[in-house]
Amino acid sequence: MAVTWAKALSWRLRRHLLDPVGTGSVTDVVRRLGPVPAWPDTAAELAIGARRADGRVGDAARALAAGDVVKVYAFRGATHLITPHDAGAYLAVRASSRMWELPSWESFYGLAPTDWPRFREYVRRALADGPLTHAELVAALRRGGRYRQVATLLAEGNDTLLKPLTWQGDMGLGPVRDGEATFLGLDSIPGWGGIPDLDEAGPTVVAAYVGTHGPTTPERVHDWFGKGLGAKRRDVTRWLAEVDDRLETVTIGDDDLLVLRDDIDDLRATSPSAAVRLLPGRDPWVMAPGTSDTRVVPATRREAVSRSANVVVAHGTVAGTWTVRGERLDVTWFTESGRVPRTALRQAAASLAALMGRALDLTVEPG
Repeated sequence: MAVTWAKALSWRLRRHLLDPVGTGSVTDVVRRLGPVPAWPDTAAELAIGARRADGRVGDAARALAAGDVVKVYAFRGATHLITPHDAGAYLAVRASSRMWELPSWESFYGLAPTDWPRFREYVRRALADGPLTHAELVAALRRGGRYRQVATLLAEGNDTLLKPLTWQGDMGLGPVRDGEATFLGLDSIPGWGGIPDLDEAGPTVVAAYVGTHGPTTPERVHDWFGKGLGAKRRDVTRWLAEVDDRLETVTIGDDDLLVLRDDIDDLRATSPSAAVRLLPGRDPWVMAPGTSDTRVVPATRREAVSRSANVVVAHGTVAGTWTVRGERLDVTWFTESGRVPRTALRQAAASLAALMGRALDLTVEPG
């Protein structure tokens, strides 16, 4: 079946709850998108809020505090929000690299691969009575003589060692307490199902990616899970083969792309979108297809988008950038994007103002 990119991006906007904007909860948005970048915290608030008709900054933090979502280290080692139900599958893929067993890790942290089961158990016990701040976790590790070297490195700001503890499901990041990050045991979160077998997790996350971020190519699936989560290429190839009976190939221009078979009729019936949305830097809209996808990010604008510029999306393509300074919302509209859709931009600005809970005066300049 041949479709156009206008149709495909419009369908993807709907899947992303951007046109129309969704009416569900924070959990509904995170469940749909998969992992949502959570650093800085405002980026997650804006990404999730842009997809909720009544969203307000602070909703994501409240959902984290309530255990409706969890925060873990995921793609490219950065923090992400994921639902407790879905987190285990992504963490299983991330843990498959077993990075903590590298000789360089052993020499730096003083932990051999055989030391990790006891270390993980020690951390789980430390978190058993409730969340600990970073300083409290360091103190707990110092009380265990075996882990004083680890504690010293953490105290100096080297938190890399904490990442495998989330990948293996031992802990996650909790709400900020008095300006300091906290860590909690993931098994204390209702709905947390643990880490599934990799051969179960892989096909699950591949199908979820295609269902939300498709149509896509097999190579992009490899990039997303290989470069993003450290999955081995042979594993991703196997997972694609295992979901092959759920996939259909569509032709867009000269490209053959994958979409879930169940979505074919919906894709065919989609009309091109004229929606204009203001999204934060590193929003899933640009990160999931990748900033190298020129249908979403113009090639001449890739550097700014890759450096986390806030983006104006029109018809599914990045058409400008935006910043907020005090009560000013400054939009730079790319000259190659054509006529400025002023009415749509004013509506988008009003939505952003409501989300942020502040008045914003819109200015638009070409750039």
